[in-house]
Amino acid sequence: MQSSNHRLRDMEQHHPLLSAGADVETGSLAAGVMVGSPHAGHTAGNRTMWFIQDSCGMVCAGITWFLVLYAEFVVNFVMLLPSKNFWYSLVNGATFNSLAVLALASHLRTMTTDPGAVPKGNATKEYMESLQLKPGEVIYKCPKCCSIKPERAHHCSICKRCIRKMDHHCPWVNNCVGEKNQRFFVLFTMYISLISAHALGLSGMHFFTCIKVQWNECSAFSPGVSVLLLIFLCLEAILFLTFTAVMFGTQIHSICNDETEIERLKNEKPTWERRMRWDGMRAVFGGSPSLLWCNPFTGLRLRRLLLLTHGRRGGSEFSI
Repeated sequence: MQSSNHRLRDMEQHHPLLSAGADVETGSLAAGVMVGSPHAGHTAGNRTMWFIQDSCGMVCAGITWFLVLYAEFVVNFVMLLPSKNFWYSLVNGATFNSLAVLALASHLRTMTTDPGAVPKGNATKEYMESLQLKPGEVIYKCPKCCSIKPERAHHCSICKRCIRKMDHHCPWVNNCVGEKNQRFFVLFTMYISLISAHALGLSGMHFFTCIKVQWNECSAFSPGVSVLLLIFLCLEAILFLTFTAVMFGTQIHSICNDETEIERLKNEKPTWERRMRWDGMRAVFGGSPSLLWCNPFTGLRLRRLLLLTHGRRGGSEFSI
């Protein structure tokens, strides 16, 4: 599609001149759009909850929740409730369960937040003319989802969309990590690493305490069952702690250097003005440093959640 004012190139690689804020006015991409629909726009007021119907991703997300709930079960019913030290159980129980709730909330927000999807099918002649491009300016079209590619956007074959500032697609959260949900993914990795470290510490204390006395006095379960549950918890905690701690550090490094994982792997030279260190952190988490940065419930509104319960299924995404 060409005119005297601009050229449209069907390329997967991109260094486009379209800014990240130049969305189609009819739709800052709600995820409830059917994949097969001819137009990828909703009105800005018609917000829907994002969810990717990928079988592998849904299984991985389910496993994540199962493992966190398993850790909750072992910590509460095998270690803390049978303890004779009331304050030890209360303080550790409140801490662990609070962190677990924050971890699951962060996971849910990462999974159900639009990562920054570009409107599908907006590469039309009418839209091209509305951009009022200067002579010689070049923008790029994604041939897979037929959309205008903003700067730093990449196409995800699983989400079937172009995602702004796409870092990677994570099956454990069944979603891409991009411009709009990266903060929740960072919080998810942080809280999982914290509860993993806490679970390891509690397991060590429990083993040390039970060696001194009879195992029957340490747990409501038999000694053999208790040991198996604790061993599995320790293995889970070590794996989760290693993976999420590394991922958390990688994400913070990427944010502070304003470079996504895809851009780093492709060794793309920045054509944008980089936001370094605290500027990058503010861009992702919003505002000045505060405890709100650690809150995965930021931005949630009860009325909006109730409205999101009325939706329709369709394609690989559906609105809830």
